[in-house]
Amino acid sequence: MAETPRRTAAITSVGHYLPPDRLTNADLEKIVDTSDEWIRTRTGVRERRILRDETKATSFMATEAARECLAKAGVDAEDIGCILVATVSPDMVFPATACLVQNQLGATNAWGYDISAACSGFLFALTTGAKLVESGMHDRVLVIGADTMSRIIDYTDRTTCVIFGDGAGAVLLEPATDETGLLDSVQHVDGSNAEALNMPAGGSRHPATHETVDARMHFLKQDGRTVFKRAVVGMAEAAAEIMDRNDLAAEDIRYLVPHQANLRIIEATAKRMGIGSDQVMVNIQRYGNTTAATIPLCLSDWEPQLRRGDNLVLAAFGGGFSWGATWIKWAYDGAKGEG
Repeated sequence: MAETPRRTAAITSVGHYLPPDRLTNADLEKIVDTSDEWIRTRTGVRERRILRDETKATSFMATEAARECLAKAGVDAEDIGCILVATVSPDMVFPATACLVQNQLGATNAWGYDISAACSGFLFALTTGAKLVESGMHDRVLVIGADTMSRIIDYTDRTTCVIFGDGAGAVLLEPATDETGLLDSVQHVDGSNAEALNMPAGGSRHPATHETVDARMHFLKQDGRTVFKRAVVGMAEAAAEIMDRNDLAAEDIRYLVPHQANLRIIEATAKRMGIGSDQVMVNIQRYGNTTAATIPLCLSDWEPQLRRGDNLVLAAFGGGFSWGATWIKWAYDGAKGEG
């Protein structure tokens, strides 16, 4: 009897949304004590997108990215079984942003929920979505990374406001039996340094009060030195781990798809993997750190260049601390449709 082919979860389409308004380094020079040169040399960021329309929030961007993704695949929203939204800037604490996206999309047959793992959120959501497909529970799962970071950034804090931007990216997962798809993942968390990257108020520990607002506790707080040191090691080691345990050499990798936190962290990860700069997706200069959206935004930008069978290593590090890496064998050639 012939062996039944392994059912994997393949990315079959990608989509994105970026707000039209740009915030450049020159703009930030007028807001805080910083300079274009300081920002570029320390982060790699030149500009970032900002969702200035106060009537819109994360669910809007997530929905727009999902719409483009589905249109390119020629898939109706009613055919989606589950929607996973990775975000740390949901429209509200509850209901989940995934519920709002489900309604806005008209995905009447889908269930879903949010995954909060900061900059590793999309990677963790992708692994979760893949298991839903691999198990046979669903044939079509939408995985979305979306964050409106401008709403939780303190624009008087020059150490954080220069880094982050807004955006959303979405991928469609469908079953494959041709050895493409998500083939392996590693994930890690370590809560011992939770205070190094967090938003102190807004949860049950520090509910919103006049005192928390006055103390600016509803903004992202970061110990940059600690985060940098841990991120350099975490992303690099996770990427190396996924390569080692799958016998992947540097020449086997078409692209590293790294979380766009800091150009120096990306370069350190590539060096640890032994790959060249031509094998690394980098768009941090245009979008900044969009948290859960960075990896799908990279996939969307590079989609026309990707070919079936390309080996991609996705790697991320974020608050928690949370970090990990995923090996994907790409499932199709170039862009699909017009989106």
